[in-house]
Amino acid sequence: MSHATRPTRAFLGFLLLTAVLCGGLVMVIEVLGSRVIGPFFGVSLFVWTSLISVALIALALGYAVGGWLADRRDRPGWLYAIIALAGVATLLVPLARGAVLDLTVPLGLRTGSFTATLLLFGPALWLLGMVSPYLVKLARRESASLGFTVGGFYALSTLGSVAGTVLTGFVLIGLLGVDRIFQLCGTLLLLLSAGYFVFFARRPAAAALLLLAVPGWFGSATLVDRVMANGTRVTEIETLDSHYGRLQVTEYSGGDTRTRELSIDGLIQGGMDLANGLPVYEYPYFLQFVPVALQPDGDRALVIGLGVGMVPGWYVRRGVTVDVVDIDPDVVDLARRYFGFTTNGRVAVEDARTFLAAEGPRYDYILLDVFSGDVTPGHLLSREAVALIAERLDAGGVLAMNLIGSLGEDHFMTASVLATLRTAFDTVELMPTFDPARNATGEGNLVVVAYQGPQRAVTPRVLSPVHRLAAAQVQANLGRRHVFPEGTPALVLSDDYNPIDVFDAPLRERVRRTIIATTEPQLLGAGG
Repeated sequence: MSHATRPTRAFLGFLLLTAVLCGGLVMVIEVLGSRVIGPFFGVSLFVWTSLISVALIALALGYAVGGWLADRRDRPGWLYAIIALAGVATLLVPLARGAVLDLTVPLGLRTGSFTATLLLFGPALWLLGMVSPYLVKLARRESASLGFTVGGFYALSTLGSVAGTVLTGFVLIGLLGVDRIFQLCGTLLLLLSAGYFVFFARRPAAAALLLLAVPGWFGSATLVDRVMANGTRVTEIETLDSHYGRLQVTEYSGGDTRTRELSIDGLIQGGMDLANGLPVYEYPYFLQFVPVALQPDGDRALVIGLGVGMVPGWYVRRGVTVDVVDIDPDVVDLARRYFGFTTNGRVAVEDARTFLAAEGPRYDYILLDVFSGDVTPGHLLSREAVALIAERLDAGGVLAMNLIGSLGEDHFMTASVLATLRTAFDTVELMPTFDPARNATGEGNLVVVAYQGPQRAVTPRVLSPVHRLAAAQVQANLGRRHVFPEGTPALVLSDDYNPIDVFDAPLRERVRRTIIATTEPQLLGAGG
């Protein structure tokens, strides 16, 4: 069937469908991009800058090349061959990810994330960018309503982009996972191309060749189970893509020790020894012991940011009623299934800011641990947010916050957090979980405590067994206070101006480099 003279109404409808689907899949690929490279490069400004830049560059080149080609090859078969190639490029993303990440990680976070984004998503986005000018060219002979037709293409393509964004973020990631969504997108593009060749070009053989690429793509990912170079066995128990990151539960076995950890996009959220249930990292002990030393008679606590759930469990065993807030229901589920999390209070699955703004009880302890070390949730660190926290503390109540910060050269963010807390609290103290004199960079987990009234002259003490892997660090540093020199530059953060990610970028970059250097590549999504 020839479309060189005038498109039929059915074919014009098929072109409109093409505009919707291709416009939607452009945004699906862009939204998913952070989930593919996030475990290696994080989900910081570097990654989003790379994704947006590559998408715009690829689409711009696609528009230019597509327009040039449409003027020379204005046959529908060319358009749908391009769409088929886009489908193949999309299907290749999960397969090529490991090799591309192995190649680009040594380039550093900025160059590496940009190069990985360009290699993985650039081809598909470039090919999809060629679709719009081709659609306009094919509809050009609708001269009486050309403006309306072209406007319809762009409107429907934009609506498709909206639908793709909403479905991906709200539904597909949690339902299917990242790899399966790429497989679904690639398959839809191949089916669209095959539909043209079957129903309009009358070339079923060509369609059959396209569909040969579909079978076998929907296999399940293999969980990691291997022995590392140091003899430790690493076993991936479960991996899932939630709306907030790639969650992994992993076990490490070596000698007489077997530990289990939860990570989000490669960042460890907590670990426990399976033999005794104790935390294997030092910072949970600081969140347990320091607030109780400052307020020994508390009986109600709020934990914001669940992690693996061992901190709230410790307070429950002391007879404290503990409410928990976490934005990710999958984190709550994994903490219950794999780390024995239980509490005697309420579990609220919502953003902490909305929880704090609502009417509710006052607490003797508020424990804030939502800082992944890669992205700092600035909306919980503004002047307005800390005022809400202060309002929810009872008289004598203590806020204890765990964050990854710096006492060294890049201390501006840490000092700014302290300055912001001082707008709502009389006393703000900084307690590093390490000895700054023995830490070359001055970077690591910092516990910040804040409360009303004068400084309390209390030395925290160990109140329960500490795991042997963390014991030396806890014993040596528990109760250590650090004070920045008078006049240290700092910014009071607000909802209106909160540039934490900008000022803290060098620290976040070093944290991500450490993760890459110390984590099995297969656990971060690379091949091998």
